[in-house]
Amino acid sequence: PSHTHHFFMPTTTTTMKMKLLLLLLPTLSEAFIAPSSTSSSHLSSTAIFSSTGDLDGLKTGLVAKCLATPKTSLMMIRDAVDELEALAEQLGIGQASSSSGLLSGEWELLYAPDDVTRSSPFFWAFNQAFPDNADQIYSITDSIPAPLKEETGPAFQTIDLNAETGTGRFVSKVKVATLGGLATSIMTTRAAITRVEGLDGIRLAIETTKPEESSVLNLLGPFGAVVSDAVPAFPSGEVLEQVVPGSSEVVLRTTFCDDGLRISRNDRAYDDVFVWRRREFSSFEFL
Repeated sequence: PSHTHHFFMPTTTTTMKMKLLLLLLPTLSEAFIAPSSTSSSHLSSTAIFSSTGDLDGLKTGLVAKCLATPKTSLMMIRDAVDELEALAEQLGIGQASSSSGLLSGEWELLYAPDDVTRSSPFFWAFNQAFPDNADQIYSITDSIPAPLKEETGPAFQTIDLNAETGTGRFVSKVKVATLGGLATSIMTTRAAITRVEGLDGIRLAIETTKPEESSVLNLLGPFGAVVSDAVPAFPSGEVLEQVVPGSSEVVLRTTFCDDGLRISRNDRAYDDVFVWRRREFSSFEFL
């Protein structure tokens, strides 16, 4: 028997619709599979903006912990620092302090694990020269009863680093008061920056230590100023070298540094963190 086969013959309108659909398929697939470049750029910018805002929040939180009363524990400060530095590293902010140009300037101490005086590199060098006795000496001075006990702070550091040569000057100043604040002076340690150590370190060679701006000498007027200027600074670096060669040199590691905040550590006691707030940018001229 014969069979009649019926075939679908598309009309002109149907053919045009099919062609149009085929033309649109690549565009539709791209729209569903991948976001547009404009959308991607917008999302990326939003993520960066959000992350930068998060970093600012972490910085604000860290400063609040540093200034809290009673004093925040070192463990809590470490946790806050770790969180801040992890995000900063992802964003590429505050890194490579040895060459970023942001290390130079005047800084005020916000947090030290122990007594404020320990922020001075002189004490780091002292620990290297007397590793077995330093803690005993500190415990004796820390146990002096009031009102004879020293009151310390604030503390400041001035860093003058030439990023091109990796050399410069470093000054540490810590205010020390005795007799209930009746006698005050600024314990000043001066050091040379001899070279950079990796991406985040500078090597300091301790030179001298001297009490300056003594309130007792200031009572003597101009004569007191003459006496102060006439008294030579103690050659602390030279003396430390005589005790243990090499002990007068320490490495300051700065694991975060931007235009307002600095987190630094003693390379030999890396877990101890010192948090500093910028007072002003560098205004030094390199000769």
